[in-house]
Amino acid sequence: MGTDRYRIRVVPHFMRLHEWIAAEEDFYQEEGLEAELLDGVMHRVSSHGPDPYLERPQDLPFVEAQEVANSACEWGSVCNAGAGLGRFVPDLYGVARFALFARPDSGLTRLAQLDGEPVGVGEMAGSHFTALGVLETVLPAERIRIRNVGGPGRRLQALRSGEVRVANLLDPEIPIAEAEGFIELARGEFRTLFWVSPGIPPDTLSGYFRALRRADRALRSEPGRYLRLWARNLPPELAGDHDYGRFGLGELLVFEPYPRDAFERALAFARRWGLAAHMREVRFEALRTPAMVM
Repeated sequence: MGTDRYRIRVVPHFMRLHEWIAAEEDFYQEEGLEAELLDGVMHRVSSHGPDPYLERPQDLPFVEAQEVANSACEWGSVCNAGAGLGRFVPDLYGVARFALFARPDSGLTRLAQLDGEPVGVGEMAGSHFTALGVLETVLPAERIRIRNVGGPGRRLQALRSGEVRVANLLDPEIPIAEAEGFIELARGEFRTLFWVSPGIPPDTLSGYFRALRRADRALRSEPGRYLRLWARNLPPELAGDHDYGRFGLGELLVFEPYPRDAFERALAFARRWGLAAHMREVRFEALRTPAMVM
Protein backbone atom coordinates (compact mmCIF):
# COMPACT_ATOMS: atom_id res chain seq x y z
CA MET A 1 0.00 0.00 0.00
CA GLY A 2 1.22 3.55 -0.80
CA THR A 3 2.18 6.11 1.79
CA ASP A 4 -0.95 8.21 1.15
CA ARG A 5 -3.09 5.37 2.49
CA TYR A 6 -1.68 6.07 5.94
CA ARG A 7 -2.10 9.83 5.97
CA ILE A 8 -5.04 11.32 7.86
CA ARG A 9 -6.15 14.90 8.38
CA VAL A 10 -7.79 15.39 11.77
CA VAL A 11 -9.77 18.25 13.32
CA PRO A 12 -8.82 17.94 17.01
CA HIS A 13 -11.95 18.06 19.13
CA PHE A 14 -11.93 21.05 21.47
CA MET A 15 -13.63 19.03 24.24
CA ARG A 16 -10.88 16.41 24.60
CA LEU A 17 -7.12 15.98 24.81
CA HIS A 18 -6.68 12.68 22.99
CA GLU A 19 -5.40 13.99 19.65
CA TRP A 20 -2.64 15.98 21.38
CA ILE A 21 -1.65 13.11 23.68
CA ALA A 22 -1.37 10.76 20.70
CA ALA A 23 0.89 13.29 18.96
CA GLU A 24 3.12 13.85 22.01
CA GLU A 25 3.52 10.14 22.71
CA ASP A 26 4.11 9.18 19.04
CA PHE A 27 1.03 6.93 19.06
CA TYR A 28 0.13 7.94 15.49
CA GLN A 29 3.56 7.03 14.16
CA GLU A 30 3.56 3.75 16.04
CA GLU A 31 0.25 2.91 14.33
CA GLY A 32 1.78 3.68 10.93
CA LEU A 33 0.02 7.02 10.50
CA GLU A 34 1.06 10.49 9.47
CA ALA A 35 -1.55 12.67 11.19
CA GLU A 36 -2.05 16.33 10.27
CA LEU A 37 -3.86 18.07 13.15
CA LEU A 38 -5.99 20.95 11.84
CA ASP A 39 -6.00 23.10 14.96
CA GLY A 40 -6.89 26.18 12.90
CA VAL A 41 -10.22 24.58 11.97
CA MET A 42 -10.76 23.64 15.62
CA HIS A 43 -10.26 27.26 16.72
CA ARG A 44 -12.60 28.54 14.00
CA VAL A 45 -15.25 26.10 15.23
CA SER A 46 -14.81 27.46 18.76
CA SER A 47 -14.80 31.13 17.72
CA HIS A 48 -17.33 31.43 14.91
CA GLY A 49 -20.45 33.55 15.23
CA PRO A 50 -24.05 32.69 14.34
CA ASP A 51 -23.24 31.03 11.01
CA PRO A 52 -26.13 29.06 9.51
CA TYR A 53 -26.02 25.29 9.22
CA LEU A 54 -23.96 24.05 6.25
CA GLU A 55 -21.85 27.24 6.44
CA ARG A 56 -20.26 26.64 9.85
CA PRO A 57 -16.48 26.08 9.98
CA GLN A 58 -17.02 22.40 10.88
CA ASP A 59 -19.20 21.95 7.79
CA LEU A 60 -16.89 23.49 5.22
CA PRO A 61 -14.30 20.67 4.90
CA PHE A 62 -17.16 18.30 4.06
CA VAL A 63 -18.91 20.78 1.75
CA GLU A 64 -15.57 21.23 -0.04
CA ALA A 65 -15.07 17.43 -0.27
CA GLN A 66 -11.87 17.43 1.79
CA GLU A 67 -10.92 14.18 3.53
CA VAL A 68 -11.00 14.87 7.27
CA ALA A 69 -11.89 13.16 10.54
CA ASN A 70 -13.92 15.23 12.98
CA SER A 71 -16.35 14.74 15.87
CA ALA A 72 -19.73 16.12 16.85
CA CYS A 73 -22.56 15.33 19.22
CA GLU A 74 -24.51 12.18 18.38
CA TRP A 75 -27.52 14.15 17.06
CA GLY A 76 -25.34 16.44 14.95
CA SER A 77 -23.28 13.59 13.53
CA VAL A 78 -26.42 11.68 12.52
CA CYS A 79 -28.00 14.80 10.97
CA ASN A 80 -24.77 15.80 9.22
CA ALA A 81 -24.38 12.37 7.68
CA GLY A 82 -28.01 12.40 6.60
CA ALA A 83 -27.47 15.79 4.95
CA GLY A 84 -24.62 14.37 2.88
CA LEU A 85 -21.78 15.73 5.03
CA GLY A 86 -19.64 12.66 5.66
CA ARG A 87 -20.52 9.54 7.63
CA PHE A 88 -20.56 8.66 11.32
CA VAL A 89 -18.50 5.87 12.86
CA PRO A 90 -20.60 3.44 14.96
CA ASP A 91 -17.66 1.45 16.38
CA LEU A 92 -17.03 3.78 19.34
CA TYR A 93 -18.34 6.97 20.90
CA GLY A 94 -17.35 9.74 23.29
CA VAL A 95 -18.93 11.06 26.48
CA ALA A 96 -18.66 14.83 27.02
CA ARG A 97 -20.03 17.43 29.43
CA PHE A 98 -22.35 20.40 29.04
CA ALA A 99 -23.47 23.02 31.54
CA LEU A 100 -25.92 25.92 31.37
CA PHE A 101 -24.54 29.05 33.05
CA ALA A 102 -26.21 32.35 33.89
CA ARG A 103 -24.63 35.72 34.54
CA PRO A 104 -24.35 36.50 38.27
CA ASP A 105 -26.27 39.76 37.78
CA SER A 106 -29.18 38.02 36.01
CA GLY A 107 -30.96 36.83 39.14
CA LEU A 108 -31.40 33.44 37.45
CA THR A 109 -30.71 30.41 39.63
CA ARG A 110 -33.10 27.69 38.32
CA LEU A 111 -34.06 26.24 34.96
CA ALA A 112 -37.73 27.03 35.58
CA GLN A 113 -36.82 30.74 35.43
CA LEU A 114 -35.79 30.36 31.78
CA ASP A 115 -39.41 30.65 30.59
CA GLY A 116 -39.00 32.76 27.45
CA GLU A 117 -35.32 33.50 28.22
CA PRO A 118 -32.98 33.19 25.20
CA VAL A 119 -30.28 30.57 25.82
CA GLY A 120 -27.08 30.92 23.82
CA VAL A 121 -26.14 27.84 21.79
CA GLY A 122 -24.42 26.87 18.54
CA GLU A 123 -26.98 25.90 15.89
CA MET A 124 -27.27 22.15 15.19
CA ALA A 125 -24.42 21.41 17.62
CA GLY A 126 -24.20 19.63 20.97
CA SER A 127 -25.07 22.80 22.89
CA HIS A 128 -28.28 23.15 20.87
CA PHE A 129 -29.54 19.61 21.31
CA THR A 130 -28.58 19.32 24.98
CA ALA A 131 -30.16 22.68 25.82
CA LEU A 132 -33.44 21.54 24.28
CA GLY A 133 -33.25 18.21 26.09
CA VAL A 134 -32.70 19.69 29.54
CA LEU A 135 -35.12 22.59 29.13
CA GLU A 136 -37.99 20.42 27.97
CA THR A 137 -37.88 18.63 31.32
CA VAL A 138 -39.18 21.78 33.06
CA LEU A 139 -40.71 24.01 30.38
CA PRO A 140 -43.30 23.56 27.63
CA ALA A 141 -41.72 23.58 24.17
CA GLU A 142 -43.42 26.82 23.16
CA ARG A 143 -41.74 28.67 26.06
CA ILE A 144 -38.20 27.50 25.26
CA ARG A 145 -36.08 30.14 23.54
CA ILE A 146 -32.80 29.31 21.78
CA ARG A 147 -30.38 31.89 20.33
CA ASN A 148 -27.64 30.89 17.91
CA VAL A 149 -24.59 32.86 19.03
CA GLY A 150 -21.94 30.49 17.63
CA GLY A 151 -19.15 28.25 18.85
CA PRO A 152 -18.35 27.44 22.49
CA GLY A 153 -15.69 30.12 22.90
CA ARG A 154 -17.99 32.66 21.29
CA ARG A 155 -20.78 31.67 23.71
CA LEU A 156 -18.60 32.34 26.75
CA GLN A 157 -17.74 35.74 25.31
CA ALA A 158 -21.44 36.44 24.73
CA LEU A 159 -22.11 35.52 28.36
CA ARG A 160 -19.31 37.78 29.57
CA SER A 161 -20.52 40.76 27.54
CA GLY A 162 -24.19 40.37 28.43
CA GLU A 163 -25.26 39.61 24.85
CA VAL A 164 -27.10 36.68 26.46
CA ARG A 165 -27.80 36.11 30.14
CA VAL A 166 -27.64 32.32 29.79
CA ALA A 167 -25.48 30.09 27.59
CA ASN A 168 -24.79 26.40 27.22
CA LEU A 169 -21.04 25.77 27.55
CA LEU A 170 -18.83 22.76 26.90
CA ASP A 171 -15.27 21.87 27.88
CA PRO A 172 -12.88 23.65 28.16
CA GLU A 173 -15.10 26.72 28.71
CA ILE A 174 -16.93 25.10 31.67
CA PRO A 175 -14.03 25.45 34.15
CA ILE A 176 -13.37 29.02 32.99
CA ALA A 177 -17.02 29.96 33.63
CA GLU A 178 -16.80 28.33 37.06
CA ALA A 179 -13.65 30.29 37.92
CA GLU A 180 -15.26 33.54 36.77
CA GLY A 181 -18.28 33.11 39.03
CA PHE A 182 -21.04 32.38 36.53
CA ILE A 183 -24.06 30.59 38.02
CA GLU A 184 -24.54 26.96 37.01
CA LEU A 185 -28.18 26.12 36.30
CA ALA A 186 -27.81 22.58 34.97
CA ARG A 187 -25.13 20.08 34.05
CA GLY A 188 -25.10 16.80 32.20
CA GLU A 189 -23.30 14.49 29.80
CA PHE A 190 -23.95 13.51 26.21
CA ARG A 191 -22.58 11.18 23.59
CA THR A 192 -20.38 12.25 20.72
CA LEU A 193 -19.64 10.40 17.49
CA PHE A 194 -16.78 10.56 15.05
CA TRP A 195 -17.88 12.24 11.85
CA VAL A 196 -15.59 11.48 8.92
CA SER A 197 -15.22 11.74 5.18
CA PRO A 198 -16.31 8.49 3.49
CA GLY A 199 -13.12 8.31 1.41
CA ILE A 200 -10.83 7.63 4.38
CA PRO A 201 -9.83 3.93 4.17
CA PRO A 202 -11.14 1.77 7.03
CA ASP A 203 -7.65 0.58 7.98
CA THR A 204 -6.47 4.21 8.26
CA LEU A 205 -9.41 4.98 10.54
CA SER A 206 -8.63 1.85 12.51
CA GLY A 207 -5.05 3.03 13.12
CA TYR A 208 -6.33 6.46 14.15
CA PHE A 209 -8.73 5.00 16.70
CA ARG A 210 -6.08 2.64 18.07
CA ALA A 211 -3.89 5.69 18.68
CA LEU A 212 -6.78 7.45 20.43
CA ARG A 213 -7.49 4.37 22.55
CA ARG A 214 -3.90 4.46 23.77
CA ALA A 215 -4.29 8.18 24.46
CA ASP A 216 -7.50 7.56 26.40
CA ARG A 217 -5.76 4.99 28.60
CA ALA A 218 -2.83 7.34 29.17
CA LEU A 219 -5.12 10.21 30.15
CA ARG A 220 -7.14 8.11 32.57
CA SER A 221 -4.05 6.62 34.21
CA GLU A 222 -1.86 9.74 34.45
CA PRO A 223 -4.06 12.83 34.06
CA GLY A 224 -1.52 15.13 35.73
CA ARG A 225 0.85 14.64 32.80
CA TYR A 226 -1.58 15.94 30.22
CA LEU A 227 -3.95 18.58 31.64
CA ARG A 228 -1.54 21.32 30.49
CA LEU A 229 -2.55 20.41 26.93
CA TRP A 230 -5.87 22.21 27.44
CA ALA A 231 -3.98 25.36 26.47
CA ARG A 232 -3.99 24.07 22.87
CA ASN A 233 -7.78 23.79 22.76
CA LEU A 234 -8.63 27.30 23.91
CA PRO A 235 -9.31 29.75 21.08
CA PRO A 236 -6.90 32.71 21.12
CA GLU A 237 -9.61 34.99 22.54
CA LEU A 238 -9.76 32.89 25.71
CA ALA A 239 -6.04 32.36 26.23
CA GLY A 240 -4.78 33.37 29.67
CA ASP A 241 -3.22 32.33 32.92
CA HIS A 242 -5.62 29.47 33.60
CA ASP A 243 -5.18 26.76 36.23
CA TYR A 244 -5.35 23.76 33.91
CA GLY A 245 -5.12 21.40 36.87
CA ARG A 246 -8.76 22.31 37.57
CA PHE A 247 -9.99 21.63 34.04
CA GLY A 248 -10.60 17.90 34.45
CA LEU A 249 -10.32 15.12 31.88
CA GLY A 250 -12.83 16.47 29.38
CA GLU A 251 -14.45 14.17 26.85
CA LEU A 252 -13.56 10.51 27.29
CA LEU A 253 -13.89 7.72 24.75
CA VAL A 254 -15.85 4.48 25.05
CA PHE A 255 -14.57 1.71 22.79
CA GLU A 256 -17.90 -0.06 22.40
CA PRO A 257 -20.38 0.09 19.51
CA TYR A 258 -22.78 3.01 19.41
CA PRO A 259 -26.14 1.40 20.21
CA ARG A 260 -28.58 1.15 17.32
CA ASP A 261 -31.44 2.21 19.60
CA ALA A 262 -29.44 5.34 20.54
CA PHE A 263 -29.29 6.20 16.83
CA GLU A 264 -33.06 5.81 16.56
CA ARG A 265 -33.62 8.01 19.63
CA ALA A 266 -31.24 10.67 18.33
CA LEU A 267 -33.02 10.75 14.98
CA ALA A 268 -36.44 10.91 16.62
CA PHE A 269 -35.34 13.78 18.88
CA ALA A 270 -33.99 15.79 15.94
CA ARG A 271 -37.20 15.22 14.00
CA ARG A 272 -39.39 16.21 16.96
CA TRP A 273 -37.61 19.54 17.26
CA GLY A 274 -37.63 20.17 13.51
CA LEU A 275 -33.85 19.80 13.20
CA ALA A 276 -33.74 16.97 10.63
CA ALA A 277 -34.99 18.99 7.67
CA HIS A 278 -31.66 18.81 5.80
CA MET A 279 -31.46 15.02 6.00
CA ARG A 280 -31.82 13.22 2.68
CA GLU A 281 -31.02 9.78 4.12
CA VAL A 282 -32.10 8.32 7.47
CA ARG A 283 -31.07 4.65 7.28
CA PHE A 284 -28.46 3.58 9.83
CA GLU A 285 -26.55 1.36 7.38
CA ALA A 286 -26.41 4.11 4.75
CA LEU A 287 -25.02 6.71 7.18
CA ARG A 288 -22.31 4.64 8.89
CA THR A 289 -18.75 3.94 7.85
CA PRO A 290 -16.74 1.01 9.23
CA ALA A 291 -13.57 1.66 11.19
CA MET A 292 -12.52 -1.88 12.16
CA VAL A 293 -11.60 -0.80 15.71
CA MET A 294 -9.80 -3.73 17.32
